[in-house]
Amino acid sequence: MSKKVYTGTVVSNKMDKTVVVAVTRLFQHPVYKKTVKRVTKFKAHDEKDKCQIGDIVKIVETKPLSKEKRWVVIE
Repeated sequence: MSKKVYTGTVVSNKMDKTVVVAVTRLFQHPVYKKTVKRVTKFKAHDEKDKCQIGDIVKIVETKPLSKEKRWVVIE
């Protein structure tokens, strides 16, 4: 089974070696057929602390690194 890979925007980098990435997804509402936008925030591991707010990053699923961190920044 392949790991999930998402692309999102860094919204916070205040933590040490951790960034918060907001992933936006568009989907069609099942009843009203309108396109709906949902934003999900993921905490991701950033080993070198080089991500800045506003950067577009790719994150990949990994084993749990802490209580809430299950993603790693790959580019």
